[in-house]
Amino acid sequence: MPETQEGLLARLAALGIAARTVEHPPLRTVAESKTLRGSLPGAHAKNLFLRPKAPGPYLLVVLEEDRQASVNALLRRLGVPRGQFGSAPELFAELGVLPGAVTPLALVNALPGRVRVAIDRALLDGVQAVHFHPLANTATTALAPEDLLRFLRALGHEPELLDLGPAP
Repeated sequence: MPETQEGLLARLAALGIAARTVEHPPLRTVAESKTLRGSLPGAHAKNLFLRPKAPGPYLLVVLEEDRQASVNALLRRLGVPRGQFGSAPELFAELGVLPGAVTPLALVNALPGRVRVAIDRALLDGVQAVHFHPLANTATTALAPEDLLRFLRALGHEPELLDLGPAP
């Protein structure tokens, strides 16, 4: 069974990670989530769950929300010659979330080595908080950037930082 939102927040607390969670109506896209910006200061992300064509781990690419990037260019930058978006069943099998709720916090459900996580450095630099869905798109959780990285490492997932230039 995938981790619950309550279980995720308890894991963060057990690591001493401060997390502020705000409940809201379901948000499936970056455009929909921008309606909450006034109450959620800090950086916001878009998350791409990708499957390489050749054998290898899935990829979770976490970008600054306004970053425009070609999926193929991102894959090449990560040393993956070809790939595509993962399917909804693959997403649920690997991360335990549904489309519209993709988040690096879902790595709580992934076995180490099954999903590579790459994070846009511009998302983390110079902000006090980064915001992600806590396994469901009916809430948003704010964490300090260094706490996000610490949480992922505690789960056995070493994040790769991508230098894609300044945030748009």
